[in-house]
Amino acid sequence: MLGFVPPLPQQPGRPPSAGHMIVCGDDALARRLAVELRYVYGERVTLLLPPGRDANSPETPLTQRGRAAALFGRMSAAMNRAGNGGGATGGSGDTNAGVEAVRIMEAPEPSDDVLEEAGVDRAAALALVYDDDERNIRAALTARRLNPRLRLVIRLYNRKLGQHLEELLDQAAAVAMPGIDPALLDASTTVLSDADTAAPALAATALTGSSKIIQAEGLLLRAAERPPPRPGETADPGLCTLALLSSTTNDPAGAEGSDSSGDEAPQLLPDESAVAAATGRGTVVLEAVSRADPDRPATRMGGRGAPLSQVFSRRLRWSALGVAAAALALVIASLLTTEDTALHSTYLTLLDLLGMNDPAEGASAARQIIQLLSGIAGLLLLPLLLAAVLEAFGTLRTASSLRRPPRGLSGHVVLLGLGKIGTRVLVRLRELDIPVVVVEEDPDARGIPLARSMHVPTVIGDVTQEGVLEAAKIRRARALLALTSIDTTNLEAALYARSVKPDLRVALRLYDDEFATAVYRTLRTAHPGALTRSRSVSHLAAPAFAGAMMGRQILGAVPVERKVMLFAALEVAGHPQLEGHTVEQAFRAGAWRVLAIDATPPADRAPDLAAIPPYNPDGDAVPPPSGLVWDLHPGYVLRATDRVVIAATRRGLAELLRRQRSVVPRQ
Repeated sequence: MLGFVPPLPQQPGRPPSAGHMIVCGDDALARRLAVELRYVYGERVTLLLPPGRDANSPETPLTQRGRAAALFGRMSAAMNRAGNGGGATGGSGDTNAGVEAVRIMEAPEPSDDVLEEAGVDRAAALALVYDDDERNIRAALTARRLNPRLRLVIRLYNRKLGQHLEELLDQAAAVAMPGIDPALLDASTTVLSDADTAAPALAATALTGSSKIIQAEGLLLRAAERPPPRPGETADPGLCTLALLSSTTNDPAGAEGSDSSGDEAPQLLPDESAVAAATGRGTVVLEAVSRADPDRPATRMGGRGAPLSQVFSRRLRWSALGVAAAALALVIASLLTTEDTALHSTYLTLLDLLGMNDPAEGASAARQIIQLLSGIAGLLLLPLLLAAVLEAFGTLRTASSLRRPPRGLSGHVVLLGLGKIGTRVLVRLRELDIPVVVVEEDPDARGIPLARSMHVPTVIGDVTQEGVLEAAKIRRARALLALTSIDTTNLEAALYARSVKPDLRVALRLYDDEFATAVYRTLRTAHPGALTRSRSVSHLAAPAFAGAMMGRQILGAVPVERKVMLFAALEVAGHPQLEGHTVEQAFRAGAWRVLAIDATPPADRAPDLAAIPPYNPDGDAVPPPSGLVWDLHPGYVLRATDRVVIAATRRGLAELLRRQRSVVPRQ
């Protein structure tokens, strides 16, 4: 089932050669990243894992080392099958020829001695992807001291802390190497978050045809899924066609869209002839580019403050409206039966309502009747004011509590889990103005304060218990996102939700790939009328981490069914496939495509294209113009000084970087 598992290399006395890469972690992301570097980029990799079982999957009988070996065995078998497929790769050859197997080490902590044994002083890059931010920071400081030239890729959930840490480590490298090239310093330290990388893709699974957003120099690139055109219609290609979806993507019982789907698999970066010949297939197109707003806050469900609808009940509001209508009727009656002015009539009526006026003994009968009616209305006003005070105190008492799902809510997304991933997905869904109901078992979970501040309806309880999903209005929901850290909990919630609503759109976060495939196929067969998607955070995040370890700025990763397409910023210099070629000639179907060129002079370029340029949207100053040119002429010749934004497959980007390493040797 797992394929051939090669014997694990035991090389404690054999130091690794220079230029290798080290991956340190304690979960699936570390194993997936090692696979990405070894089998996609062809790098020599040392994987450092803690001894014992995976904390995220305590039910599995395999240790961390055993799970890594099993994963490497499956990938090796898959590569061997692909290599024996009769030259499917053309003349590219085996990208892993001459590359030794992944070296696996076990240690509880990445201490000085352990990193020295792993060869950090001779390594080209080090990835620290532990789930604990503090451990990653401590190891990064140690590694920078041992090797100032080392390229660091650090996994941190705290984005503000990551920015400060990036500056600190880069300053340490500059002090240790006074003559370092600024271009190398920009790629010296990269801080990434697997939650931020995977959240857009996970949020998009809740919506049919939703956009995947990539950010570049303050601009938002929207990659949108579009269904196949109907007979007689012409599909809108957008700025360009990024991918062709599998031929059965709109069939819930169709292929899962992975590399093993054969001819039905999705095609990344097709050429014009492939797009024209692909009738009846959906597409992923690059839509118009819009400017990002750095000050746009996440949308709140219910507003910033507490509106009247949340402070006072509907019954109390109707009662207050009735008393106000009665008072208005009494004022009108006073105007019609007396010769008083409107202001004086209103004044007398209010005094009567509050019981502050003298009896109208010498007045007309009409005036006396109005005074009696006003007194009766005033009696109704006292309990109304008392109820308003009590309800206001109750609202203030529960203002810090979580909001319950309203009765009439429908068309929302039920989100299970408010950990690192669930919190980021919640922010993304609210930015898209999608109504959400959160279910979380732990009242002290990481995302609970955020849900409270955004007034998101939240249900506290174990999702496997009866009545919890019903409290989240699962029967009227549009989709279920099961993002807890336990595979069995996500599966149980998905199965129960499907039993309640068979046509519910379900997306599950599963750690184990084989388990995810089995679950996907079973749910697809059992519920052919509903869409089911399984997503692995490590599968979505690993390409971005691998690209950063290769020294390239990855702007984002877009999932296309069960494949991944990368957006990256590259310098044309050192890439013979790009330099001196036109935009049209540089395009290689199924590998890479040039999307934009940075026209900013090299001295004025921002080192981070993913950052939003600071400006004051409330002032008179207009946002600075972007230097990226998206409407490229096919005949434009790429120069060595150009910086381009490309869309690439994982293997396409790996080929570009391998070619560059052969042209520019490692110092």
